[in-house]
Amino acid sequence: MHKEFRMGNEAIALGAIAAGVNLISGYPGTPSTEVLETVAKNRTNDCYVEWSVNEKVAMEVAAGAAYSGARVMVTMKQVGLNVASDPLMSLEYVGVKGGMVILVADDPGPISSQTEQDTRTFAAFSKVPCFDPTSAQEAYEMVQEAFEYSEKYKTPVFLRPTTRVCHGYATIEVKDAAEYKKNESEGFVKDSKRWVIFPKLSFQAHRNIEKRNVELGDAFSEYGRNVVSRKIETRFGIATGGINYTYTMEALGDDAEKIAIFKVATPFPFPERKAVEYLEQLDAVLCVEELDPVIERALAYIAGKYHLPVKIYGKLTGHVAASGENTIDSVKDSITQFLLDQGIAVDRYKALTAGEKNNQSEELAEMPELPVRPPVLCAGCPHRASFYDVKCAMKGKKTIFCGDIGCYTLGNAMPLDMVDTCLCMGAGLGIAQGVYHTEPDTTCFAFVGDSTFFASAIPGVVNAVYNQADMTLIVLDNSTTAMTGHQPHPGTGHTMMGDIVNKIDIVGILKGIGLKTVETINPFEHEAAVQTVARVAAEPGVKAIIFKSPCIAITKSSRCMHIDTDACIGCQKCIREIGCPALYTFEGKVCIDESLCTGCTLCSQLCPVHAIGDGQEERGQA
Repeated sequence: MHKEFRMGNEAIALGAIAAGVNLISGYPGTPSTEVLETVAKNRTNDCYVEWSVNEKVAMEVAAGAAYSGARVMVTMKQVGLNVASDPLMSLEYVGVKGGMVILVADDPGPISSQTEQDTRTFAAFSKVPCFDPTSAQEAYEMVQEAFEYSEKYKTPVFLRPTTRVCHGYATIEVKDAAEYKKNESEGFVKDSKRWVIFPKLSFQAHRNIEKRNVELGDAFSEYGRNVVSRKIETRFGIATGGINYTYTMEALGDDAEKIAIFKVATPFPFPERKAVEYLEQLDAVLCVEELDPVIERALAYIAGKYHLPVKIYGKLTGHVAASGENTIDSVKDSITQFLLDQGIAVDRYKALTAGEKNNQSEELAEMPELPVRPPVLCAGCPHRASFYDVKCAMKGKKTIFCGDIGCYTLGNAMPLDMVDTCLCMGAGLGIAQGVYHTEPDTTCFAFVGDSTFFASAIPGVVNAVYNQADMTLIVLDNSTTAMTGHQPHPGTGHTMMGDIVNKIDIVGILKGIGLKTVETINPFEHEAAVQTVARVAAEPGVKAIIFKSPCIAITKSSRCMHIDTDACIGCQKCIREIGCPALYTFEGKVCIDESLCTGCTLCSQLCPVHAIGDGQEERGQA
C-alpha cells in the first residue's frame, strides 16, 4: 500500500484497476468523465477502454464482456442513465457472470446538468443494488467491494458518487500493483435458458430478484460500511449517507458523540435489520441526504412495519431542503431545527449558527461584490459564427431554432438568441419535426454537435426522412466532444485506446440515410455561409449543412485581430451582433483583448467601416 493525492473520480478508477477490471466503457458527462480517462491512463495490459457512442451502447458492450466472465465498469452521469435504462432493465433480469459496476455520478445542484435525478431512487425502481460512498478513500475501497457483491449475486450494481465526492481531492491509501486482483474471464458459454430473455424466463427471474434482494438486505445489515454510532445513551439520531455523512460529522464536530449516527452505505436494498436495531432505542431521527428522501422513506416504512414509536424527520417534514445541493451550513441549520423541535441542546446550536452567520456577514460586508460572469461561448468559437450565419440568413422569416446539449446550448444567450428549445441529447431533431407537422409555414432548424450526432441524432434524421418532414439539420462539427473535455468520438479518427482508425463520415451517413442535399461550409466565411444557409433552407424536405471548424481549445491560434482606433466610429456593431468576450469598449471605442482573441476574423467581416483587420504582425512584434 502507498498514499496518493487524488480526485474522487481518480480514486474510483484506481479502485477498479485494483479490482481487476477487464473492460470499461462509457460516455463522457460531468461529473463522471475522469473515471474512464484515469483508467485509460493507468490500465493494465488486460484492460480494454472505450468511449462508446452513447450510454446505451456502453451498457451493452459491458454486458457482453460480463456475460463472458470479465469484470466490467460502465460510466455515465445521472442523465445518461436514462439513455442506458433500456438494456439495464432487462440486464437485471438476465444477470451477469463477471462483476459489473455501473458508475452513475449524480449532480445535486444541478451544477452541470438538466436534472437533479437521484440514482438511489432508480436503483429501487430497477431493483439494482446501490453503493453510496462518502469520500474518495471510501469510494476507492467500495468499488472493489461492489465487484465482489456483483459476482456473488450475479447482478449489476450501482456505484453512486455525487459531484463533491467525484471532484473532491484527498490523500488516499491505494494498493501497489503487486496487490491488484487479476481476473481471468472464462469466456462466453452458450446457454439460451440463461442469456436469452423470454417472458417465462423473465417471470422466474423477477421472482429470483425479489428473493435475492431480501437476502442482500440482510447481507448489507452486516456490511461494514453500514455503521451505527451510539457512543453514549441518547434518544435522538441522524441517518445519512454519501457526502452528507461527511457534512453531518463536520457540522456536529465533538457533539457527534451525543447523537446516534446511522451511516447508510447501501440505500438499496436497504439494510433493514440494521435499521431496526438503530431505531429501537430512539425517539426521533433526522435524515440528512440529497436528493430524494430515500433514507427517510425507508426508515418511516421500517418504523411502521415494526411498530416502533420513533418520529422520522427530513425532506418530507421540511427539515431538509427538498431540492438542491446540501452544504455544511445547511446541514447545521437542519440539525438546529431538528433539535429545536425536540427541545434539546437548542441554545448551543442556535448560538453557534447565529454567531457563525454574524461573523460571515461582517466579513462579507467588507468585501466587494463578485462580478456576474454568465457562461459564454469562447472567443473565436466556431459555434458563434455558425449561429450568426444562420441568424443573418433567416432574418425576417418565421423560424424555430431547436438546440441540443453541449457548448452550443450557450447560443441561447444574447445577442445571438439562437436556441429556442433544448430538451436532451438529439431531441432537437424530433422537436423540429413536431413543429413542422403542426406549423408547416415555420422554417425549422435543428442544431447538433458532431459528438451528439453519433450519440443520439441519427435515429432522428432517419425519422425525418421517412416521415417526410421539412427541416434543416445543422451539424456543428468542431472535431471533438468539447463540453466534457475534448474526448474522441467516431468522427475524430482515434480511440481511447490510442488507435488511429478511419473517421466515420457524417456526410456519408446523411447521404446513406437519404438526404439529397448535404453541404459543408466554413462558418467563418460569413457571406458565403449566409448565402448557403438561405439557399439550402429554401429547398423542400430534409437537408443538412455541416459547419466545419475545429474547437479553438484544441487548435490554438497565434493570430489576433487589430482595431484601427482612428477608423473606428464607435457604432459597436461587432459587440451588439456577436457578443464575443474578446471585444470591449474604452472611451467610446471598441478594443480587443489580445489575451482572448483568436483572430477568427468574424468581427472584421461585420465592421461597416473596415476598422478591424488582421493584427498578426502587431501581436508578433509585441
